[in-house]
Amino acid sequence: MTSIRDLLSRHGLPGDSGRLEAEVLLCHCLDKPRSYLYSHGDVSVNWDQRAAYEHMLAERRAGQPVAYLTGQREFWSLALAVNQHTLIPRPETETLVMWALELALPTEAVVADWGTGSGAIALALASERPDWKVAASDLSAGSLDVADLNRHRLGLPVGLVRTDWGAAFANSSLDLVASNPPYVAEGDPHLDAGDLPFEPISALVAGRDGLDAIRRILADASRVLKPGGWLLLEHGYDQAAAVRELLSECGYSAVTSRQDLAGIERISGGQRP
Repeated sequence: MTSIRDLLSRHGLPGDSGRLEAEVLLCHCLDKPRSYLYSHGDVSVNWDQRAAYEHMLAERRAGQPVAYLTGQREFWSLALAVNQHTLIPRPETETLVMWALELALPTEAVVADWGTGSGAIALALASERPDWKVAASDLSAGSLDVADLNRHRLGLPVGLVRTDWGAAFANSSLDLVASNPPYVAEGDPHLDAGDLPFEPISALVAGRDGLDAIRRILADASRVLKPGGWLLLEHGYDQAAAVRELLSECGYSAVTSRQDLAGIERISGGQRP
């Protein structure tokens, strides 16, 4: 029998995060928290657990994202199910959630998360503002299945709508539209890096300049937002100025951008007059 300590000492995953990723995968196979690994390093791992762990290590060495291997990623302290139908929620998107929670919206605001994927933004907002009426939309049936699983697991009353951006929403019905849409340009070399080759391309790429989805959202949001309603958009590291210009051209006021934890202007938004 092989101990936990022995398995981790020869995980063979590359990079500075290799040890951490190995620990996450082993915890998943053992169904134990990471603290267990440190306090039970001499405990033997049975054959089935070891085989599952070594299979996951091989998949990770081949590039498969850890979140897809475990089927889970934490976002806003919520444990979310994820799979190949959804983007993997990332910490920078929490900047959008924080901004939304700072807005002076009505107590029973009507809010939509367009292109919801796993439901991350909508569920985070619903967890913090139980009086808000939160809806999440996506064109992908596979993504909505994952969002549905997450809302039931978490017991959060988020409505789900299968639609292309704002097509199914009524005129002047929303106090806030929040979205993390596709924003990578076609042919961008970053698409070959990290986890991106394994994530759904339809949730990543948006035309030659990466702004096609944002243009569509702007058009739809101008119709469905109430006067004074807000639109918040995540975008690429070098797109803030372009997105602010698009917001201004559509007549939004209070147009500005927020930096993520890395100091990158990652979220831009404005208020409908």
